[in-house]
Amino acid sequence: MQRIAIDMDEVIADFAPKHLRLFNRDYKENLTAKDLMGTRLRELRPQLEKEIVAYLEDPAFFRDLEVMKDSQRVIRELSEQYEIFITTAAMEFPTSFNAKYEWLKQHFPFLNEMNFVFCGDKSIIHADYLIDDNARHFQRFKGQGILFTAPHNINETGYHRVNNWLEIREHFLRASEE
Repeated sequence: MQRIAIDMDEVIADFAPKHLRLFNRDYKENLTAKDLMGTRLRELRPQLEKEIVAYLEDPAFFRDLEVMKDSQRVIRELSEQYEIFITTAAMEFPTSFNAKYEWLKQHFPFLNEMNFVFCGDKSIIHADYLIDDNARHFQRFKGQGILFTAPHNINETGYHRVNNWLEIREHFLRASEE
């Protein structure tokens, strides 16, 4: 059975809206996802980088993120034909472990918790595919990287790109029928 490794933030957990909402509230701004096209919030406001990163260091930040549309249904379908691993680079924000684990258990209870991988360098993941919003994780990954579109990666090229979970469904379930 082939393995699909799936990133968490901005792939199954809708990270950016909450981050923007908190930032806009605290700094009296009105930034939107369109403002983040090709960049990240900390790059857009480098003078506030420490404050922007501090949101992510809050142990509760990741606990109540919205689920990406269609991800639950599609991952459930994929799990019937593929071995699914959720692989999150949690070492960047170690205070996120509990919140991310609880979030996964709540929203993806059908997945085996032994297949939740909290790591730093994703090249250690032994999988056939890695679905991620951050192309840097593909550099040393031995399988096929699939770039999940997010505002910050809109200018990335050179990778197979999917824009939503229905495209992922089409890619993998069509491939398994061939």
